[in-house]
Amino acid sequence: MSAFDALLILSFGGPEQPADVLPFLQNVTKGRGIPDERLKEVAAHYDALGGKSPINDHCRALIRELRVALDAAGISLPIHWGNRNWHPMLPDAVRAMEREGIRRALVFTTSSFSSYSSCRQYLENLDAASEGTTVRLEKLRQHWNHPGFVAAVIARARETLATVEPERRAATRLVFTAHSIPNAMAATCRYADQLAEIAALVASELGIGGPVLAYQSRSGPPSVPWLEPDIRDALRALAADGARDVLVVPLGFTSDHVEVVWDLDHDAASLAKELGIGFHRAPTVGTHPAFVAMIVDLVRERLDARSERVVIGRGPAEPDRCAPDCCAYAPRRPSPA
Repeated sequence: MSAFDALLILSFGGPEQPADVLPFLQNVTKGRGIPDERLKEVAAHYDALGGKSPINDHCRALIRELRVALDAAGISLPIHWGNRNWHPMLPDAVRAMEREGIRRALVFTTSSFSSYSSCRQYLENLDAASEGTTVRLEKLRQHWNHPGFVAAVIARARETLATVEPERRAATRLVFTAHSIPNAMAATCRYADQLAEIAALVASELGIGGPVLAYQSRSGPPSVPWLEPDIRDALRALAADGARDVLVVPLGFTSDHVEVVWDLDHDAASLAKELGIGFHRAPTVGTHPAFVAMIVDLVRERLDARSERVVIGRGPAEPDRCAPDCCAYAPRRPSPA
């Protein structure tokens, strides 16, 4: 008999209609003192894309593919779904699991790399959501160096590289992107190192040297330093260096949600056009079979302690539960007036 009763998919969440956009953004920025006027500026990005984020549809598609893959592997765990910032909300999902008699569940988060916001904060969310319930939630390890994740990134990038005109393909420059985070947060984790390691592995497999790691989607006041270079600055530097084509790989994201679509397909693509650079953007891993198979593998290794914890690259597999001081970043909040 399995020691676990279910698998919970935990994601960031996103609005599904125009009326959801501002409440969603207020959830995301809760406690940061950001005025509604600034949120309305960001909401305009969602409005331009129909007032809906693709992220929830991605989760639904991922769950469908994962159900098929788990069944094929003989793993009968029911799959539940909760989000950090929009419906279905995580606390609601946990209460529904409790009503169904679920007492111990594995959790897969749609975030691959390690940092406060992409790992530790999810652990805090899980602890808060399960407090006062009979449900015990145990997060699967971060999967940034799992061969399945890396294989899916390589496959997506290779598919896109094949669309570049053959005579220009050999000179195409490779740019990886991830969500920027404050330097103070980056100092408490291996986020940048992990991204750089996987970027180098992918570039090597593609046979493209000199990959660039850039960042996107930064927020907050300009006085607070965040990881750089920004994707737009990276494109300007590549144009000055004579680049004719760039292949942009959103390494730090698992689905094509609004930040990916707006910051890359809108802003970065528009700038590349101005600079005279051919812009080619690889899809995120999404529901690539290698990525889905990776999730099955992560579940299997927790169901059977004898399973090998496979990794690619230099480092070991991430632990099931991070050390108390891992990614121990304290988000800055405005002082009360």
